[in-house]
Amino acid sequence: MTIKRVMPILTTSVLFLFVLVPDLFPDSSSTVPVGEFSRSSLEEWQSESFVNRTRYSLAVSDGVTVLKAESRSSSSGMGRSIRIDLEKYPYLNWSWRIENKLTGVFDERVKSGDDHAARVYVVVSGGLAVWNTRAVNYVWARHADVGATWPSAYSGERSMHMVLQSFQTPVQTWRHEKRNIRKDLKMLFGRDIRYIDAVAVMTDTDDTRQEVTAFYGDIYFSAE
Repeated sequence: MTIKRVMPILTTSVLFLFVLVPDLFPDSSSTVPVGEFSRSSLEEWQSESFVNRTRYSLAVSDGVTVLKAESRSSSSGMGRSIRIDLEKYPYLNWSWRIENKLTGVFDERVKSGDDHAARVYVVVSGGLAVWNTRAVNYVWARHADVGATWPSAYSGERSMHMVLQSFQTPVQTWRHEKRNIRKDLKMLFGRDIRYIDAVAVMTDTDDTRQEVTAFYGDIYFSAE
Protein backbone atom coordinates (compact mmCIF):
# COMPACT_ATOMS: atom_id res chain seq x y z
CA MET A 1 0.00 0.00 0.00
CA THR A 2 1.49 3.34 -1.00
CA ILE A 3 0.65 6.63 0.61
CA LYS A 4 -0.73 7.79 -2.74
CA ARG A 5 -3.50 5.22 -2.35
CA VAL A 6 -4.20 6.24 1.23
CA MET A 7 -4.17 10.02 1.28
CA PRO A 8 -6.72 10.69 -1.50
CA ILE A 9 -9.26 8.80 0.59
CA LEU A 10 -8.59 10.87 3.68
CA THR A 11 -7.69 14.44 2.70
CA THR A 12 -9.99 17.39 2.22
CA SER A 13 -10.00 16.99 -1.54
CA VAL A 14 -11.64 13.58 -1.65
CA LEU A 15 -12.75 10.89 0.83
CA PHE A 16 -8.66 11.95 2.74
CA LEU A 17 2.30 21.27 28.47
CA PHE A 18 5.55 20.86 27.17
CA VAL A 19 7.16 23.73 25.28
CA LEU A 20 10.31 22.50 23.58
CA VAL A 21 12.24 22.21 20.38
CA PRO A 22 11.63 19.10 18.23
CA ASP A 23 12.82 15.86 19.76
CA LEU A 24 15.75 13.94 18.40
CA PHE A 25 15.02 10.24 18.15
CA PRO A 26 15.95 8.43 21.35
CA ASP A 27 18.72 5.93 20.65
CA SER A 28 16.77 2.91 21.79
CA SER A 29 15.17 -0.22 20.39
CA SER A 30 12.02 0.82 22.23
CA THR A 31 11.29 3.34 19.47
CA VAL A 32 10.51 3.12 15.74
CA PRO A 33 11.46 6.20 13.67
CA VAL A 34 8.88 7.42 11.15
CA GLY A 35 10.06 10.92 10.20
CA GLU A 36 13.74 11.61 10.82
CA PHE A 37 13.64 15.27 9.84
CA SER A 38 16.32 16.25 12.38
CA ARG A 39 18.71 14.08 10.38
CA SER A 40 17.81 15.97 7.20
CA SER A 41 16.04 12.89 5.89
CA LEU A 42 12.82 12.55 3.91
CA GLU A 43 13.57 8.96 2.96
CA GLU A 44 10.43 6.95 2.11
CA TRP A 45 8.19 10.02 2.44
CA GLN A 46 5.98 10.81 -0.55
CA SER A 47 3.99 13.90 -1.45
CA GLU A 48 0.48 14.10 -2.87
CA SER A 49 -1.09 17.29 -4.22
CA PHE A 50 -4.83 17.87 -4.58
CA VAL A 51 -5.56 21.61 -4.84
CA ASN A 52 -2.44 23.57 -5.79
CA ARG A 53 0.56 22.43 -3.73
CA THR A 54 1.54 23.01 -0.14
CA ARG A 55 5.30 23.47 -0.15
CA TYR A 56 7.16 21.02 2.09
CA SER A 57 10.88 21.44 2.72
CA LEU A 58 13.50 20.79 5.36
CA ALA A 59 14.33 23.90 7.38
CA VAL A 60 16.19 24.80 10.57
CA SER A 61 14.16 25.95 13.57
CA ASP A 62 15.72 26.57 16.98
CA GLY A 63 18.89 24.90 15.74
CA VAL A 64 17.16 21.67 14.70
CA THR A 65 16.21 20.53 11.20
CA VAL A 66 12.44 20.09 10.86
CA LEU A 67 9.81 19.74 8.14
CA LYS A 68 8.40 23.12 7.07
CA ALA A 69 4.97 23.38 5.42
CA GLU A 70 3.80 26.50 3.58
CA SER A 71 0.20 26.50 2.37
CA ARG A 72 -1.18 29.20 0.06
CA SER A 73 -4.79 28.26 -0.78
CA SER A 74 -3.48 24.74 -1.25
CA SER A 75 -4.13 21.18 -0.13
CA SER A 76 -1.37 18.60 -0.27
CA GLY A 77 0.34 16.30 2.17
CA MET A 78 3.42 14.25 2.89
CA GLY A 79 3.19 10.67 4.07
CA ARG A 80 5.02 7.44 4.65
CA SER A 81 3.76 3.87 4.41
CA ILE A 82 4.99 2.02 7.49
CA ARG A 83 3.42 -0.91 9.32
CA ILE A 84 3.54 -0.58 13.10
CA ASP A 85 2.50 -3.19 15.66
CA LEU A 86 0.62 -1.20 18.28
CA GLU A 87 0.89 -4.05 20.74
CA LYS A 88 4.63 -3.34 20.86
CA TYR A 89 4.68 0.37 20.07
CA PRO A 90 1.35 1.98 20.99
CA TYR A 91 2.55 5.59 21.39
CA LEU A 92 3.03 8.10 18.58
CA ASN A 93 5.31 11.04 19.44
CA TRP A 94 5.88 14.28 17.55
CA SER A 95 6.41 18.03 17.93
CA TRP A 96 4.74 20.79 15.90
CA ARG A 97 4.28 24.54 15.79
CA ILE A 98 2.44 27.05 13.62
CA GLU A 99 3.66 30.50 12.65
CA ASN A 100 0.19 32.02 12.24
CA LYS A 101 -3.44 31.12 12.79
CA LEU A 102 -6.20 30.84 10.24
CA THR A 103 -8.54 33.81 10.50
CA GLY A 104 -12.22 34.53 10.01
CA VAL A 105 -15.35 32.61 10.89
CA PHE A 106 -15.77 29.14 9.35
CA ASP A 107 -16.99 25.72 10.39
CA GLU A 108 -14.20 23.13 10.43
CA ARG A 109 -16.76 20.31 10.42
CA VAL A 110 -18.03 21.03 6.90
CA LYS A 111 -16.29 20.97 3.52
CA SER A 112 -16.20 24.75 3.09
CA GLY A 113 -14.17 25.12 6.29
CA ASP A 114 -12.20 21.87 6.47
CA ASP A 115 -8.76 23.54 6.76
CA HIS A 116 -6.16 23.18 9.48
CA ALA A 117 -2.80 24.82 10.03
CA ALA A 118 -1.35 21.41 10.93
CA ARG A 119 -2.52 17.79 10.83
CA VAL A 120 -0.98 14.43 11.61
CA TYR A 121 -2.72 11.33 10.22
CA VAL A 122 -2.47 7.73 11.37
CA VAL A 123 -3.91 5.36 8.77
CA VAL A 124 -5.22 1.79 9.02
CA SER A 125 -5.39 0.30 5.53
CA GLY A 126 -8.41 -1.58 4.30
CA GLY A 127 -6.33 -3.06 1.49
CA LEU A 128 -8.38 -3.58 -1.66
CA ALA A 129 -11.49 -2.96 0.44
CA VAL A 130 -10.92 0.79 0.47
CA TRP A 131 -14.15 1.33 2.40
CA ASN A 132 -12.53 -0.42 5.38
CA THR A 133 -9.70 2.13 5.59
CA ARG A 134 -9.72 4.08 8.85
CA ALA A 135 -7.73 7.10 10.02
CA VAL A 136 -7.26 9.35 13.01
CA ASN A 137 -6.68 12.93 11.94
CA TYR A 138 -5.02 14.87 14.78
CA VAL A 139 -5.48 18.58 14.09
CA TRP A 140 -4.44 22.05 15.18
CA ALA A 141 -7.88 23.69 15.05
CA ARG A 142 -8.98 27.30 14.62
CA HIS A 143 -12.41 27.23 16.27
CA ALA A 144 -12.96 23.80 17.85
CA ASP A 145 -11.89 23.13 21.44
CA VAL A 146 -9.12 20.74 22.49
CA GLY A 147 -10.55 17.24 22.83
CA ALA A 148 -13.32 17.73 20.28
CA THR A 149 -13.84 14.93 17.75
CA TRP A 150 -15.92 14.69 14.59
CA PRO A 151 -16.12 12.72 11.30
CA SER A 152 -14.33 14.09 8.24
CA ALA A 153 -16.54 16.25 6.03
CA TYR A 154 -15.13 14.40 3.02
CA SER A 155 -14.76 10.77 4.14
CA GLY A 156 -17.26 10.57 6.97
CA GLU A 157 -16.70 8.26 9.93
CA ARG A 158 -13.83 6.46 8.22
CA SER A 159 -11.58 9.40 9.10
CA MET A 160 -12.11 10.97 12.52
CA HIS A 161 -10.77 14.37 13.57
CA MET A 162 -9.38 14.93 17.05
CA VAL A 163 -8.32 18.39 18.23
CA LEU A 164 -5.00 18.46 20.11
CA GLN A 165 -4.23 22.19 19.82
CA SER A 166 -6.64 25.08 19.29
CA PHE A 167 -7.00 28.83 18.83
CA GLN A 168 -5.97 29.23 22.48
CA THR A 169 -2.49 27.77 21.87
CA PRO A 170 0.15 30.48 21.32
CA VAL A 171 1.67 30.57 17.85
CA GLN A 172 5.42 30.22 17.22
CA THR A 173 5.66 27.83 20.15
CA TRP A 174 6.64 24.17 19.95
CA ARG A 175 4.17 21.65 21.34
CA HIS A 176 5.01 18.03 22.02
CA GLU A 177 2.37 15.32 21.51
CA LYS A 178 2.28 11.75 22.74
CA ARG A 179 -0.80 9.70 21.87
CA ASN A 180 -1.72 6.12 22.65
CA ILE A 181 -2.82 5.25 19.13
CA ARG A 182 -4.36 1.90 20.01
CA LYS A 183 -6.47 3.55 22.70
CA ASP A 184 -7.56 6.38 20.39
CA LEU A 185 -8.52 3.94 17.62
CA LYS A 186 -10.60 1.92 20.08
CA MET A 187 -12.35 5.06 21.35
CA LEU A 188 -13.08 6.48 17.89
CA PHE A 189 -13.95 3.29 15.98
CA GLY A 190 -15.15 0.96 18.72
CA ARG A 191 -12.78 -1.90 18.00
CA ASP A 192 -9.30 -3.04 18.92
CA ILE A 193 -6.87 -2.42 16.06
CA ARG A 194 -3.37 -3.86 16.35
CA TYR A 195 -1.61 -2.51 13.23
CA ILE A 196 -1.41 0.84 11.48
CA ASP A 197 -0.09 1.17 7.94
CA ALA A 198 0.85 4.79 7.29
CA VAL A 199 1.54 8.17 8.87
CA ALA A 200 1.03 11.49 7.11
CA VAL A 201 1.15 15.23 7.76
CA MET A 202 -0.81 17.96 6.02
CA THR A 203 -1.11 21.73 6.19
CA ASP A 204 -4.02 22.91 4.04
CA THR A 205 -5.93 26.12 3.32
CA ASP A 206 -7.69 25.36 0.02
CA ASP A 207 -11.23 25.73 1.35
CA THR A 208 -10.77 29.03 3.21
CA ARG A 209 -8.26 30.40 0.67
CA GLN A 210 -5.74 31.51 3.31
CA GLU A 211 -2.02 31.31 3.95
CA VAL A 212 -0.34 29.51 6.85
CA THR A 213 3.08 28.13 7.77
CA ALA A 214 3.68 25.17 10.08
CA PHE A 215 6.62 23.08 11.24
CA TYR A 216 6.78 19.39 12.15
CA GLY A 217 9.49 17.84 14.30
CA ASP A 218 10.61 14.22 14.33
CA ILE A 219 7.89 11.58 14.41
CA TYR A 220 8.34 8.19 16.06
CA PHE A 221 6.49 5.35 17.78
CA SER A 222 7.50 4.23 21.24
CA ALA A 223 6.80 1.38 23.63
CA GLU A 224 6.24 3.77 26.54
